[in-house]
Amino acid sequence: MNKVIILGGGCFWCVESAFMRLKGITGLVSGYANGTTKNPTYKDICSGETGHAEVVKVEFDPQEINLETILDVFFTVHDPTTLNRQGNDVGTQYRSIIIFSDKEDKDIILKKINDINESSLWDSPLVTEVEALDSFYEAESYHQDYFNNNPANPYCQAIIPPKITKLENRLDALGKKSILI
Repeated sequence: MNKVIILGGGCFWCVESAFMRLKGITGLVSGYANGTTKNPTYKDICSGETGHAEVVKVEFDPQEINLETILDVFFTVHDPTTLNRQGNDVGTQYRSIIIFSDKEDKDIILKKINDINESSLWDSPLVTEVEALDSFYEAESYHQDYFNNNPANPYCQAIIPPKITKLENRLDALGKKSILI
């Protein structure tokens, strides 16, 4: 039985592009989560006034990839120490957030954050929010599989390939490079 975790680490194009390269990922949907506006649009989200985060709903087969590994990937492909910012993307919609749907996952997430804060992986403490799922709205169709559909986009060319390289190097260091497709 597949599981779902919702992750926000800045622009959803970056998060999605990393997770589509992993074995065991059975579905990815970019969207908006845990805000106050019903059925928000991208324009609404960009205002920073809806309370939503740009996120990716990650569906995975726990027989092929576990939540701990998914969290390792997540904490590699974005900076979880910067509040409401990833590079040039600034605002609450770009916050670092993990949205869970069951207590077991929440416990795993909180342990991972504690372990990272006690390690030397990042120079500053994590500011990643951990919340229960309140609402999720699928983003417009042009946001889905954005990197693969828009490889010539300057944002994609400048921002995403270095994140993928960092991910590959981190997985290699963890002895988990075999999970890459």
